[in-house]
Amino acid sequence: MRILQISSAASFGGGERYVADLTNSLSQRGHDVYVALRPRSPLIDQVRLPPAKIKTLPLRNALDVQSAHELARFVRRHEIEVVHAHLARDYSLAAYAARRNRNTRFIVTRHVLFPLNRLHRQTLTRAHRVIAVSTAVARELRNERVASDDQIAVVHNGIDVDRIGRVCSGFDDARFLTEKRLPLDRLLVGTIGELRTLKRHDDFIRAAAIVAQKFSNTDFVLAGVDTSSSGEVRKSLEQLVSDLGLRNRFHFLGWLDEPVELLFALDIFVSASETESFGLAIAEAMASETAVVSTATDGARELIENEQTGLLVPIKDVESLAQSISRLLNDGQLRSEMAKRARAAVETHFSLQRMVDEIEAIYTT
Repeated sequence: MRILQISSAASFGGGERYVADLTNSLSQRGHDVYVALRPRSPLIDQVRLPPAKIKTLPLRNALDVQSAHELARFVRRHEIEVVHAHLARDYSLAAYAARRNRNTRFIVTRHVLFPLNRLHRQTLTRAHRVIAVSTAVARELRNERVASDDQIAVVHNGIDVDRIGRVCSGFDDARFLTEKRLPLDRLLVGTIGELRTLKRHDDFIRAAAIVAQKFSNTDFVLAGVDTSSSGEVRKSLEQLVSDLGLRNRFHFLGWLDEPVELLFALDIFVSASETESFGLAIAEAMASETAVVSTATDGARELIENEQTGLLVPIKDVESLAQSISRLLNDGQLRSEMAKRARAAVETHFSLQRMVDEIEAIYTT
């Protein structure tokens, strides 16, 4: 099958990991896969495709007429059978390219819970399928009346557990900690995610300050980039760390080429987010056999069985977040048992192979 994946992403997060894993898996299965990306897309280095199968376009916005026409010509020239778009601003461009080629199916994955505008809603009515990465996303699509029940398909995100295992097999804990200037002899509690307000990293920092008072042998880590124009989010977080007296115990790591390495190094992974449609970083932490404390977002509740594969706390409840972190720091056996159950749950319910199987079936039915 000839497939075109489209993503105008300018930064790399959970949605981009999804696109890279899906693209590479479909290619490995023998499909003829292409991608359309922005010229400096972070996905260029993540998809294992020859240069001839990577089409770069401006993909400026939903009304980028030039990109839409070029996509339509590309689809016709390569006889693309499936056009699959992943970001809202790409939906109308992908829909146009598919509509101009009668035998091409238009597929969309909806990765987030945010409302769509009128143009996007109109565009999705023409989609062959709208893939929701969680039941929460599917529920939002139905509430907005964006697509019919026949169009919506829930396909939970999948984790490449084999890739995580390969990283683990060659992981040198001491080398990693030394390279990142992290302590070798202390417990580590950390999180990974873009420095955005919705991630509520400030709540994590406030919880860290509470935990730090009880556990003198614990440091805290935040890995992620600030995508704001002036870097104001990181500046405010750094100021909060200073105000709370954590400067010597809180570490900002910025971008990581392989975030799974940090997950292996952590004793506890924390997600303080106020909204997650799925929570790919949470799932990767679970697959890395790292104990997880998370706010009870829609996505986290689909991933974590509370008290079994992780601990869930109310959103914006710093005290509860700190208490759950403290509980796991106090009990190494509980951390270990919960982490093992979490990895088993990911292998059973959230594998990459299962995700690709289900999407492949959608392409052909």
